[in-house]
Amino acid sequence: MAIIDVVRFDGLKSRDWLIYKYPSEELVLGTQLIVQEGQVALFVSGGVVADVFYPGTYKLATDNLPILKNLINLPFGGKTPFSAEVYFINTIVILDINWGTIDPIQLIDPKYYVKLRIRAFGQMGLKVFDVTTLFKEVIGGLQKADIVKLDKIKEYYRGILVIKAKSAIADAIITNGISALEISTKLESLSEKVMEQIKPEFGKYGFSVANFYIQSINFPDEDFEKINEILEDKAAFEIMGEGRYATKRSFDVYEGAANNQSGVAGAFAAGGIGLGTAMRMGASMNQTVGNPIHREDTKMCGSCGMQIPINSKFCPECGFNNSEIVCECGNKLPHGTKFCPECGKKV
Repeated sequence: MAIIDVVRFDGLKSRDWLIYKYPSEELVLGTQLIVQEGQVALFVSGGVVADVFYPGTYKLATDNLPILKNLINLPFGGKTPFSAEVYFINTIVILDINWGTIDPIQLIDPKYYVKLRIRAFGQMGLKVFDVTTLFKEVIGGLQKADIVKLDKIKEYYRGILVIKAKSAIADAIITNGISALEISTKLESLSEKVMEQIKPEFGKYGFSVANFYIQSINFPDEDFEKINEILEDKAAFEIMGEGRYATKRSFDVYEGAANNQSGVAGAFAAGGIGLGTAMRMGASMNQTVGNPIHREDTKMCGSCGMQIPINSKFCPECGFNNSEIVCECGNKLPHGTKFCPECGKKV
């Protein structure tokens, strides 16, 4: 193999590389080493880091490779050949590392008590700050002319990101009681929390975390529809008032059960109503459906105008008191009457 006089790596057309192993290991004292900006060069012999070179131009000699001299017993002077592995490390901050949760986080929303499948997505930035640690933990076993691309590193560390992000999001929702609909307002604080958790994890491999962002937290449309139904019911409750809303919901339940051809009891089971109660209610409704109330058996509510059973004292729609008004003379008076037409007494 030819002796190499100049060792350098000009980089790839793109910056999507992290580690580059120089293809030749046959070097000589006096070889020129050129390290570009954004790079660090590692000299390795026998699996041991002999020296680290930062951006600049160097002439390899025993005075700047003292560890290497001891390792391979180099003689002084002359262009003595020796074997060593040279690795170039990319030290530029990598800002475009995207991450996302492949599997959703399944939990119960603490405000609406609906099961949700939450996913999170974001971006982070990494920078190599300890090249010797990176070599010990990541580089080992590379073959000649190997290039470690950033995609490989992203794939390797995605598990750490996802685990920490899932933990922080679940903690915010469950422990702190933050609804999934409101958690988007907490993205900044959640991002800071996850960043503090992953810093020591990446530090073990020689990386520093330049930034970390949770950009979005979302869940499927069908999960949102469940919450939307609850919000609509809540709005109706607030607009109509407790009494009217409860009455409306009762009629909705009755109507749904009456239209259930497969049996009333099953329709009520999911709502927590006992089988016996459901059957009694079903029988009552079947009688009502089979024998509808005739017009002559009803009267008009004096407040909302709804047709209600003639014996009803209160309107099931608006709650108005529809009890008969009886004058002192015994004459029955319609609602709104100011004077008795029989005796002329003021009502």
